[in-house]
Amino acid sequence: MTTQSTQQPTTTTLITGANKGLGHETARRLKEHGHRVVIGARDADRGRRAAEELGVDFVQLDVSSEASVSAAAAEVEERFGSLDVLINNAGITGPDVGIDEVDGPVLTAVLDTNTVSVARTTHAFLPLLRRSANPVIVNVSSGLGSFEVRADESRIEHSVPSLAYSASKAALNMLTSVYAQFLPEIRINVVDPGYTATDLNGHSGPQTVTEGTDAVVAMATVGSEGPTGTFSDRAGSVGW
Repeated sequence: MTTQSTQQPTTTTLITGANKGLGHETARRLKEHGHRVVIGARDADRGRRAAEELGVDFVQLDVSSEASVSAAAAEVEERFGSLDVLINNAGITGPDVGIDEVDGPVLTAVLDTNTVSVARTTHAFLPLLRRSANPVIVNVSSGLGSFEVRADESRIEHSVPSLAYSASKAALNMLTSVYAQFLPEIRINVVDPGYTATDLNGHSGPQTVTEGTDAVVAMATVGSEGPTGTFSDRAGSVGW
């Protein structure tokens, strides 16, 4: 008599920009959820050290490089065969300068990393996601990219002159919305971690990285009937 295995298939999750901060904490938490986590990092040495510390896998991945993203997709395919969850977490704030100092090159650099690179990475990994029974994409945005949040004078985001960063995250929100509409077989959502203490803001945020990853983890673990095309934070829905 044979016994049928009840073991569930492993969920393979790739997180970009995950050698520190929110990406690192997301990796730790999703590993606890039973995911096979692969962290992507531009700096190979830092990425490998972080992966060893977390006990997860690593792939060298510079989201701003077409060649690096293509190579990473090929490596993930060779090692794992498919991908279940893609978390586009890598991002930059850009230089800390006044609005009148934000020129074309500054804006282009921030948009490339925070917006174009999400399309670049999503495009490269779509064939692997389509092999999954429950494909999921989570894009990490910000309240600074929300028209509703920035218009609310009671919110800290209202007074932050983050021209390039806000523009890049607003564009990312639209990118997510359109992807979700026209790729209905994939759960695709965008999240605002909230004002979290990370290197990105000089550790000035009041939230811990664990609190900042609540929405990311929630959307990374949705089922096939879960939401798609939504914008949320740890408290719930965020206005576009």
